[in-house]
Amino acid sequence: MAPRVLVSDKLSPTAIQIFRDRGIEVDYLPDVGKDKEKLLEIIGQYDGLAVRSATKVTEKLIKAAKNLKVIGRAGIGVDNIDIHAASRRGIIVMNTPFGNSITTAEHAIALMFAVARQLPEADQSTRAGKWEKNRFMGVEITGKVLGIIGCGNIGAVVASRAVGLKMHVLAFDPFLSEARAQELGVRKVELDELLAKADFITLHTPLTDKTRGILNAETLARTKPGVRIINCARGELIVEKDLVEALKSGHVAGAGIDVYEKEPATDSALFDLPNVVCTPHLGASTTEAQENVARQVAEQMSEYLTKGAVSNAINMPPITAEEAPRLRPFIKLAEVLGAFVGQVTDEPIQEVEILFDGSTAAMNTRALMSAALAGLIRPQVADVNMVSAPIMVKERGIIVSEVKRDKSGIFDGYIKLTVRTSLRERTIAGTCFSDGRPRFIQIKGINLDAEVGPNMLYVTNVDVPGMIGLLGTICGKHQVNIANFALGRNRPGGDAIAMLYIDGPIPQAAIDELVAQESIKDARPLEFNVGDA
Repeated sequence: MAPRVLVSDKLSPTAIQIFRDRGIEVDYLPDVGKDKEKLLEIIGQYDGLAVRSATKVTEKLIKAAKNLKVIGRAGIGVDNIDIHAASRRGIIVMNTPFGNSITTAEHAIALMFAVARQLPEADQSTRAGKWEKNRFMGVEITGKVLGIIGCGNIGAVVASRAVGLKMHVLAFDPFLSEARAQELGVRKVELDELLAKADFITLHTPLTDKTRGILNAETLARTKPGVRIINCARGELIVEKDLVEALKSGHVAGAGIDVYEKEPATDSALFDLPNVVCTPHLGASTTEAQENVARQVAEQMSEYLTKGAVSNAINMPPITAEEAPRLRPFIKLAEVLGAFVGQVTDEPIQEVEILFDGSTAAMNTRALMSAALAGLIRPQVADVNMVSAPIMVKERGIIVSEVKRDKSGIFDGYIKLTVRTSLRERTIAGTCFSDGRPRFIQIKGINLDAEVGPNMLYVTNVDVPGMIGLLGTICGKHQVNIANFALGRNRPGGDAIAMLYIDGPIPQAAIDELVAQESIKDARPLEFNVGDA
């Protein structure tokens, strides 16, 4: 029986034809995504579901999707899909990471011009029969400083266009290397300098815990008086009420807003301000972009449903059925190693070296490297997957190298990740035991044996008596239960580390108390996606 796909949002006819040309039955019901009850009623009939942003793929819907094997998102954002629920049901979630980059970048530039010259308001005034030539005094773009927050794929396109407009471009992006910045013709800066110097600020960073509300009352107060702000990324990057106050006071001269804290945005305080240009999430709304993402999602879903090939999957590595049983635990290990370094490294990464020792050297190291890179940058780029991670790393000018060698130690095989920045070098190694679960076996050259759990506490300290008791006492005081405890040191009285597997997130008050101790150098809470570990 031929696979069946439901397209529940508006999608280009090109995508529908691609499904049919590949022998897949497709039902194009572009309005059913908005009808939750109807969608629940029919979803059990389908092997694939193709959506844009209107359809909300909830846990309830996924439970009803008895035959669903793949969900394809025509676009990059997967906020409308419950990834965890899909993963637990074995449903692959795919997106199309780069199909609308140029379109979104162009919309940001268009908003910048509209805000600079007050075009929408001038248009309304003129159509009303007025001739208020002196009222609409704008500012030039040429020679102004543009600050880009997030200089990945879309931000880089904005940068190239802005350089062509003779703007001076500053970029804040923890993953942007100096070499890549020079290639783009921008100057890499810290956020404080960007806020202080930019005449225009445009946001192109993904929404993560670190970037949520990156422009708020405190950071807006540090911006240059008269700054103009553009947001075509995610509404939650800006605290809207704080932006409204800054616009009313005149500190922020204008804003171009395409995305909002809550969408659809039918009632916003921003709508009442004359110095704001608002559009209804049009960043990806061009004929070319919609054709690109529609074609890509149809091709990816068809390849999986007819051949088992996986590409641009959010929750599954690109591996063949033959190698899956042995490779999958090491895919998770590589991702965990990358996630560790990504969470403890604050400065920009310049180089990444991945060593495959023993049996791991004979595996699909390309998949393993992609998993490690995805884990490495996921703290900053939430939607990254194993396919897009190498591209994003390359765009940021990070040098990646691979080393393979025969078995050199007591382990049959292990993976070692080394990351270099301008300030330091970090190393971590791990392996998988017979139970298939990842374990840390070396950190900063110090040997240990630490089982990896969803929530962990990483402590660096001076090797002094009583450290175990101190850590246990502070954790107990803050109701933090320790499931496992691993220690290591380089020499008696020297540098030491502790890895604690804990039952849940550790309160910030506990972290503050730990770092206040004279013998503790640093303490960091860590989170890892280890499934049921």
